[in-house]
Amino acid sequence: MAGTDGLLTPYPGTGCSLGTMNSLTIGQLAGQAGVHLETVRYYERRGLLARPPRSRSGYRQYPPDTVRRVRFIKRAQGLGFTLEEIEDLLALRVQHARGCGAVEREARGVIARVETRIAELERMRTVLVELVMACEERRATEECPILDVLEDAEEQR
Repeated sequence: MAGTDGLLTPYPGTGCSLGTMNSLTIGQLAGQAGVHLETVRYYERRGLLARPPRSRSGYRQYPPDTVRRVRFIKRAQGLGFTLEEIEDLLALRVQHARGCGAVEREARGVIARVETRIAELERMRTVLVELVMACEERRATEECPILDVLEDAEEQR
């Protein structure tokens, strides 16, 4: 039944209360932020999201601005920031008096890790290209250089 404000009238036992009209369930939050439910739960366990209040029926009730926070976390992860670094960035976000030098230092650390990873990937590519070229001779699989390298690597462990 609709109340005078056009919203549903809350009744005991329906899971609806006046305080939840602007809150999001975990499913709504995950959907709007573009992540899985488990991602939201994980961020909550890690302390990246505050534990939200729960409805009388036990459902999490997230404030709408939590969507922005989850999107921030995902974008930062996409740029290579670790969750620990993201936690620092989130803390810096609310410390308006601090300069952005701390953010720059965090970003420079990510750049260094990305450059290291690029160098590793380039080495991997070089080895694979050489192996594929050696494989073009179409020898029997018992003489396959790719399989030989993979076997040798396993024996070295």
